[in-house]
This record gives sequence, C-alpha cells and structure tokens, in this order.
Amino acid sequence: DVERFFEQAPLFENMIVASGIRLIKYWFEVGFEEQQRRFRGRMEDPTKHWKLSPTDLESQRLWYEYSRARDEMFSRTHTGIAPWYIVPSDDKKRARLNCISHLLSQFPYEKIPFEVPEIPKRKTKHQYDDQASLVGRNFVPEKY
Repeated sequence: DVERFFEQAPLFENMIVASGIRLIKYWFEVGFEEQQRRFRGRMEDPTKHWKLSPTDLESQRLWYEYSRARDEMFSRTHTGIAPWYIVPSDDKKRARLNCISHLLSQFPYEKIPFEVPEIPKRKTKHQYDDQASLVGRNFVPEKY
C-alpha cells in the first residue's frame, strides 16, 4: 500500500495541478522536546486530555521510524509542481503566522484601498430596554 501511494501520489498531484488547481503542501515540523512538552501539558490539563491519543504516545516511542517515513515521503512526493514547504513549529503562533504569510505570498494580489467608514447613529424611534428581555434567559456560564 505504501509503495502504491508513493507511485500514485505524484501522478494524482500532477492531475490536480493540470486541472488548474494550485497545490501547496505544508509540513509542520515540531522537535522532540517541544512535542514532549506539549504532551505533558495535555496530560496535566483536564481541558486538553482529549487532544492526547494512544497514537500520539506511540509516536514518541517510534520517533525515528516516523522521522524516516517523513523523510521518505519528502523524497518521493516533493516535485517541482507540488513541492513540500516545512514550517518550523515549536512556536505555534509564529508557525501559523509564517505559514499564512508564505501561503499569501504564493498568489499575486493587489492591495484594495480601504476607506474608513462612518458608523451610523442608532435610530431611537423604536427605542426600548433591549437588555430587559434577556433577564431570566439561559446564559452560558462565564468561566473565562
């Protein structure tokens, strides 16, 4: 199955690109220590328990096997028409911003001029206490 994937993936990607779709592939690379830190955080924070799966834990044990599989995927599916871009992701916020910036840089665009609008005044003709109708309604508890 893996060998068939490696044979077919570039062919499939060629068909996608030939149909006029721009294919951009990103790999978010996280280092071993950072991944361990994130997993520990998921173990300790009850709101993040759902983010930790048995596959995640196994990935720590099989780190080098996963890395070799990643390397083979890069070497067998990185092509001129559908290259891989690696996003260093130990810092999630910077990774996301760098990826968005890179993605946007792949497409030509013109800056659209923006005129600051004026916020219109609220009409008072049908004025009433719009908050009074909310008293006694079901609200989501404010925990944060």
